[in-house]
Amino acid sequence: MRILIVEDDSILADGLSRSLRQGGYAVDAVHDGLAADAALGAQQFDLLILDLGLPGLSGQEVLRRLRARDSRMPVLILTAADSVEQRVQGLDLGADDYMAKPFSLSELEARVRALTRRGAGGGAAVLRHGRLAFDQVGRVVSIDNQMLDLSAREISLLEVLLARNGRMVSKNQLVDHLCEWGEEVSTNAIEVYIHRLRKKLEPGGVRIMTVRGLGYCLAPPPGSATEAQS
Repeated sequence: MRILIVEDDSILADGLSRSLRQGGYAVDAVHDGLAADAALGAQQFDLLILDLGLPGLSGQEVLRRLRARDSRMPVLILTAADSVEQRVQGLDLGADDYMAKPFSLSELEARVRALTRRGAGGGAAVLRHGRLAFDQVGRVVSIDNQMLDLSAREISLLEVLLARNGRMVSKNQLVDHLCEWGEEVSTNAIEVYIHRLRKKLEPGGVRIMTVRGLGYCLAPPPGSATEAQS
């Protein structure tokens, strides 16, 4: 999952970025509203963490423009402005959640997890696919309650496939969701990650299907109604 942080305090933005990367997210950060608007118009993110008091373009205007483009991306407003009127204005403009500074980092991380789950179309903390379970809080993957030894990149790749279960995900989409700015990850590298992940999942009955020219998706679990229809 990929997050954009828009925060003019570079020390706070760097601290948040480090913390969220440790949680398995790909994180990019910008420090003014114009850069945020440009990034949101050009690239895909799974969550926006947005300060309101930004130079160049206000956070409210960034949010208004985002929703005017029909984006349903979850938005967490993070700001020192904590009046009732400002909270109402932010929520009315289309924000999904609101936190005032100073804040608890553990609470912010929990809200980020909740919003990314909501954005992926589900509210459960554990994503399941047949015998496989992915604990999004602990970032642990298991099959039949046996934990798998997956790299951080493999876990993130599986998370994208689970969140879009039943839908094709192209190599370019995987790059967009997994990689930060400046990361040199090619579509060939995605093939390598998929190959490694397959080798670890298939003994547990979890298959990743490839459709040439379209991308990848998780195959229906053995014995499921979807498999019977396919």
